[in-house]
Amino acid sequence: MNITPFVHEGLGNSSYLVPLRDGKAAVIDPDRTVGRYLATADARGLTITHAFESHLHADFVSGACELAATAGAVVFASAGAQAQFPHRPLSDGDTVDVGGFQFEALASAGHTPEHVAYVFRRENSPPVLFSGGSLIVGGAGRTDLLTPELTGPLTRAQFRTLQGAYSKLPDETLLMPTHGGGSFCSTGSGSERTSTLGWERETNPLLVMRDEEEFVRWFPTTFPAAPDYFFKLRPINQRGARLRAEIGVPPELEPADFARVAGQAVVVDVRPQAEFMAGHVPGAMSNTFRDAFATWLGWLVPLDTPLLFVLGEEPLERVLDESLLVGHERFVGVLRGGMDAWHAAGLPVTSATLVDAQGAKDALLGGAIALDVREPDEFASGHIEGAIHVPLGSLAAKLGTLRRDVPIVTNCGHGERSASALSILQRAGFDQLHNLDGGIDAWKEAGYRVVS
Repeated sequence: MNITPFVHEGLGNSSYLVPLRDGKAAVIDPDRTVGRYLATADARGLTITHAFESHLHADFVSGACELAATAGAVVFASAGAQAQFPHRPLSDGDTVDVGGFQFEALASAGHTPEHVAYVFRRENSPPVLFSGGSLIVGGAGRTDLLTPELTGPLTRAQFRTLQGAYSKLPDETLLMPTHGGGSFCSTGSGSERTSTLGWERETNPLLVMRDEEEFVRWFPTTFPAAPDYFFKLRPINQRGARLRAEIGVPPELEPADFARVAGQAVVVDVRPQAEFMAGHVPGAMSNTFRDAFATWLGWLVPLDTPLLFVLGEEPLERVLDESLLVGHERFVGVLRGGMDAWHAAGLPVTSATLVDAQGAKDALLGGAIALDVREPDEFASGHIEGAIHVPLGSLAAKLGTLRRDVPIVTNCGHGERSASALSILQRAGFDQLHNLDGGIDAWKEAGYRVVS
């Protein structure tokens, strides 16, 4: 059907460009990085005229308002969202007809109370279900992102959605969810991004559960930790995000000027962890630019915090796009000339030790403690014997539980998260810090023992 998916691997989300008649196109659940939709549509001779929102997102800032401003798209959203930006509200069963192609809104509460899914129909093709977070490949969206008091009622609503909302759609219906594998908004998901309703009816364990009370008790126990910023983005998406043109590009600052404002901002160093360990601005936070950059920036740095950036090879535009995606907008400056200029200016530099598996083992035998900052399921699957477990997202709140009088070896899966952890420890005054290069994978490849 020539539907183009756009996958953000770090967030675990998909959005979709849907070609319509007469050179028109729609985007389903657009995120804030709208340039890719516009470029793809232009390359295909299409104009984006419609944008559909399935729910008020918690894990990214929506690009619907941006598409309305840049392309003139009409935005459609659930009436229950009570969105405060210009849009056309839709309720259960409402349809939008575009030259004979039809989008039907289906109420599908659970992941959020206002959630709607969209069934896209065109002649001689199976229906397409754009299910948002109500049904995903192998699972469904989590139900605990509003308040603890609403988790039970939303879980009950999610059960009823799974049992009945899509029962009239045929097995050949194509399933194109927004959330998927790697998304902290979903649970039970597999690695595939799309499926069919028939396949999900056979294989998705949530669709075969028939006991509502059992589901309500069990489903919330499957949720991963929720990044703190998830609880800040829903109101932003409800009122409508600021347009990109309203948010300035940070100026390049000479090292001395950068140093003067560093105390009133968080310095985010996006270079690879090895470069960070070799030397960085004192107090800087390591967040290597990669697929997961936005998630960890949102999780570790409160929104509205002024940000300074130390770049490596990454274009500033990409770093800003990812930062904007999770709601960060206060960009104070970028270090002109990077760390080379900082060194040349003779300004203070902080470093830390990057160790291989043998170096980590030697440090531990010498009295260091291992600090594992992975998620609970990763830790349970195998960790260094005696390791202290503090997930990265919880580390800042649990610094008081860690000893300051012994060396610490931080580790994660590959090294990037533990580099962030080391920088948090360093910022809080810890010293004698080592980061395990390659993480637990390198430890196991060296033949060293793990326990589970």
